[in-house]
Amino acid sequence: MTKKYNILIEKDEDGYYVSEVLDLPGCHTQAKTIDVLIERTKEAIKAYLEVETQTDYPLEFVRVQEIEV
Repeated sequence: MTKKYNILIEKDEDGYYVSEVLDLPGCHTQAKTIDVLIERTKEAIKAYLEVETQTDYPLEFVRVQEIEV
């Protein structure tokens, strides 16, 4: 069974693309190209889900919030 995830893609000051999986807090990766970034993001999601199923406490998404400092 497959599931779809929304990701946020940004480009950092060194030219790397960075992805963040919005539904999986702390799940992110980076790459020099979008194609490699997508593949690495898929790998990061699989690893995240594998670890999540091994924990005694499932994480529950609460929200995304903007803060000002």
